[in-house]
Amino acid sequence: MKTRGIGPVFQVSNLDNALRYYKEVLGFKEDFQFGAYAGISHGDACVHLCAHQIHQRPIGGGTAFVFCDEVDEYFQEIKKNGAIVKVEPADQPYGMRDFIALDPDGNHLTFGCEISKTV
Repeated sequence: MKTRGIGPVFQVSNLDNALRYYKEVLGFKEDFQFGAYAGISHGDACVHLCAHQIHQRPIGGGTAFVFCDEVDEYFQEIKKNGAIVKVEPADQPYGMRDFIALDPDGNHLTFGCEISKTV
């Protein structure tokens, strides 16, 4: 087996509101929607949003790390768009520069790049 990617599923309270936030604030694009379930992407990174309660999962609390080629310009762009920021960009001891943004339901998206690629 050769894997090709991974798509974390974030439980959201309202799919329309979540899609609007991810597209208008974070710059994702909608790939598909099927009822109360949708797929969005930003470059090669994809996330699925689920508003139905079939699996009885709690709203929010999901997390994903998005590997990027840079984070500072993107951070400034989404901050200007009204992103919910939990942690601003900073160099980390594990060799990454990253920041954490939240969606309206509290799901965490960490965007990070290798420190050596930020100079």
